[in-house]
Amino acid sequence: MTTLMPMRPERYGPYLEAAIVGYAQDNVSAGRWAEVGALERSREDFAGLLPQGLATPHNFLYEILADEGGSTVGCLWVHIERKHGAVSAYLYDLVIEPAFRRQGHAVRALQALEAIAVAAGAVGIGLNVFANNAGAQALYRKLGYLPTNFNMHKRLG
Repeated sequence: MTTLMPMRPERYGPYLEAAIVGYAQDNVSAGRWAEVGALERSREDFAGLLPQGLATPHNFLYEILADEGGSTVGCLWVHIERKHGAVSAYLYDLVIEPAFRRQGHAVRALQALEAIAVAAGAVGIGLNVFANNAGAQALYRKLGYLPTNFNMHKRLG
């Protein structure tokens, strides 16, 4: 059974570097960012979001384990905060390693995240999914996530 475990410090560096690269690539492939400077821009975004790494308040990074005590099959990052009297959760990242995809780990990790969010008092979980990522959209819809808005972009020149 897939479980979540707080991310170990030795896992954080490799996770962060892969997440920075992946986020830059996602933004370029979605047409939001130019390729030139994308990696630096991604690095800046992550530095602002996780200035204290694993110790950044209200941010929780988890390793996704194939089963309790099993091998790490991915990572999950959620931000939980109280704003305007309400507790909200925001899923920043969910990654399943390629060798472990299509085995139900993402579904079970998101279900485990729901329990964590509810225990923290959150009334919902928000996230962003790139328009060109049909697989992720299908996963989130399957689990009951609904679109709340659409960002649109037109490239000029």
